[in-house]
Amino acid sequence: MKYSVIDLFCGAGGLSKGFMDAGFDVIFGIDWDDAALKTFENNHGRAEALKIDLFNLDNVNIISEKLQDKIIGQLDVLIGGPPCQGFSLAGNRIESDERNTLYTAMVKTAEILRPKVVLLENVPGMLTLYGGKVKEKIFSDFERLGYKMNVKVLYAPEYGIPQIRKRAIFVGLLDSEQKFTYPNPILCEENFITCEEAISDLPSLVDDHDYDVNTIRDYEIEPNSDYQKSMRKNSKKVYNHTPTNHAKKTIDHIKLVPDGGKYTDLPPELSQKFKYHESLHRYNSKKPSLTIDTGHRTHFHYKYNRIPTVRENARLQSFPDDFIFYGNKQQQYKQVGNAVPPLLGYAVAKEIKNYLDKKDEENSTKHDED
Repeated sequence: MKYSVIDLFCGAGGLSKGFMDAGFDVIFGIDWDDAALKTFENNHGRAEALKIDLFNLDNVNIISEKLQDKIIGQLDVLIGGPPCQGFSLAGNRIESDERNTLYTAMVKTAEILRPKVVLLENVPGMLTLYGGKVKEKIFSDFERLGYKMNVKVLYAPEYGIPQIRKRAIFVGLLDSEQKFTYPNPILCEENFITCEEAISDLPSLVDDHDYDVNTIRDYEIEPNSDYQKSMRKNSKKVYNHTPTNHAKKTIDHIKLVPDGGKYTDLPPELSQKFKYHESLHRYNSKKPSLTIDTGHRTHFHYKYNRIPTVRENARLQSFPDDFIFYGNKQQQYKQVGNAVPPLLGYAVAKEIKNYLDKKDEENSTKHDED
């Protein structure tokens, strides 16, 4: 049986891609970003992208009306990642930031649609920010609707993702006495997938001066790791792999930074010009990458003297190569950086599917007894 899913604040749809790969039927992706919605709709089968302003909670009714034409009965799963800028440790931590209340759109949607499971993801910092008030509010709002809430911080490399990234995953189970059980890690540190294992097969782009974002490139070598084979499985060409035209001064600085190093490895007369602790940070070829962000201009390829391409960042986020991003290059970087790694979504989705299967089996047995 395929369970139904709606993705609020979907962006490019990394989280829902994970659910789709786990066998769920993704019905809608809802966002306000046109480029992200185009990416979502072109990569999620029959799912429909809806442009809806969720600052206006009355618009939740639009979702309810459209859903009636798509499924019969109750929605199975509501997922979403409200914009995290207000919660992020890298942000201003402004408690009154209106983006901090966008999660209430998920609460309102859950109140109307009564999905069997709700999943809300965000940065780990929100669990302790403002003395834990945000976490308490999310718990209380959903528990008021009858959801048994749980939250856990998941570490991406432990789930086969070649990137140092942590996400707080809230899961609520409707009318349940038990809390959600999170997926166990599949890798330990000595087996984490490295940058080299993730992206070394992609074209180097050395002496490639084609900066057209729509250029499609050929694979130049065969995959040389299981991860690369998995990422390339359904793709014959390389998309979103466009170099950046760096200034000569920038390239000269990058050249001085070793594999896994950063600005502190520069000569003193140069290093003192940089203050941000991750400036000129070159990825370590033998470790997972640093957290992919939307700025994309402080981290560099472990081997080549340039920033990673959109496709390289997508690989490090666990997006397969047949997942194509739309919009200009800046919009594509933003979509990749804001996404939940699909493999992390997949791990959680499998556990939610197990829960729903057991719940259906219990209901069927109870029905037979009656």
